[in-house]
Amino acid sequence: MLTAIPREYQRLQQAETGHTLAYLRLRRALNNLIDSGVLVPGQSLPSERDLASLLNVSRVTVRKALAGLIAQGLLTQRQGAGTFVAERIVRSFSRLTGFTDDLRERGLDPKVDFLERSIGEVTPEEAMALNLSPGSGVVRLYRLRHVDGSPIAIERTLVPLSLLPEPERIAGSLYEALDHWGHRPKRALQRLRAVALEDEPARHLQLPVGSPGLLVERRAFLGDGRVVESTRSFYRGDAYDFVAELQSE
Repeated sequence: MLTAIPREYQRLQQAETGHTLAYLRLRRALNNLIDSGVLVPGQSLPSERDLASLLNVSRVTVRKALAGLIAQGLLTQRQGAGTFVAERIVRSFSRLTGFTDDLRERGLDPKVDFLERSIGEVTPEEAMALNLSPGSGVVRLYRLRHVDGSPIAIERTLVPLSLLPEPERIAGSLYEALDHWGHRPKRALQRLRAVALEDEPARHLQLPVGSPGLLVERRAFLGDGRVVESTRSFYRGDAYDFVAELQSE
């Protein structure tokens, strides 16, 4: 890495046809190395002093370059530890898994804070989302998801009370609790779009209002077609990638 950064920086410098500010050139060099996999998630960078010495630039130049990449979510700083390439979590659109189950499979240790766990009578909007009759019972879950101590997602979930009669059994994984009652989803419809985070999700995710995020809306179904889950989740845009495998036939 000690040779890769100055080599990429010099390559960009030689390729320039006009004048580029040094901090922008360094930002591009680091961005390129992250995108190409030379710098990998979790890897530490040299100190500001060492980078400035390697590249023969000022520490102010290095600080401005790093600040831009931190704002993009490509780098993260840990108090007293230094600057690191940000970890990104990849979730597949091709498999129906719950948040907790999916991250455990990847060797991560997800945590959940329940901001709400209640039972009530469905509103007209909830009845429509779950295909329930007026007066039916509904379980409402409002959860903040963490990985490695950092908030990753905030989500509101609705489940018919008839399919989850004891919501207090949910320790972390909703799908584990549904599986206990024989109601694990068999299929789901999922929609994703980029958003600018508004006040409430931004506050819970410890980001400035207007930060980029991903809104994921999911409706999951049992084998007989009943809706078992309706979830609306906001994910940090700087920490999550969603991927889908596509085939021509």
